[in-house]
Amino acid sequence: MAVDQDEEKQPDFAYVTSARSEQHKRGIFGLFGVRNFDVCIVAIGDNFQSSLETASLLKEAGAKKVVARAARDIQAKFLLRNGADEVVYPERQIAVWTAIRYSSDNISDYIALGDDHAIFEIQVPELGRKTIGQLDVRKRHHVSILAIKQNGHFAMTVITPETCLPANSTMLVLGTNQNVQKCFHI
Repeated sequence: MAVDQDEEKQPDFAYVTSARSEQHKRGIFGLFGVRNFDVCIVAIGDNFQSSLETASLLKEAGAKKVVARAARDIQAKFLLRNGADEVVYPERQIAVWTAIRYSSDNISDYIALGDDHAIFEIQVPELGRKTIGQLDVRKRHHVSILAIKQNGHFAMTVITPETCLPANSTMLVLGTNQNVQKCFHI
């Protein structure tokens, strides 16, 4: 279910207009049965006060988990104090992803796993016919090769020391950002 104050956005949404009273919003959230949802996401982008009020009212209405969008740390601080259980920074996250993704021609994708670890999809470097065991990247660089993709599809998801890295493919690699970059010179 999605809720918006603008009826033009999507005809299937439920609407809560900003002109209505806080009491009216409480009643509407009660009618929605927010207690029946595992997560309520507050993604209001242009009006922080509405975002803050919505997070607070959802929690008061019995929402199990409220995830709210913030643009700045001070917004996150207020959201966490007033109903949000978790805060996301979509603009910041996409900026980091874009910077890493386009910092090298060899990186096809990137998934952050916390502040320091990530999964990178990178082009298989020209290594001759060496096996994963011969390269010994796990021991030498503390990097794990998780899977091999060819033509956009997973070709190998069980990687053993005998696995050869095929040319013209990509591999999913897990490690710290620094170790992956050092190991594969990206």
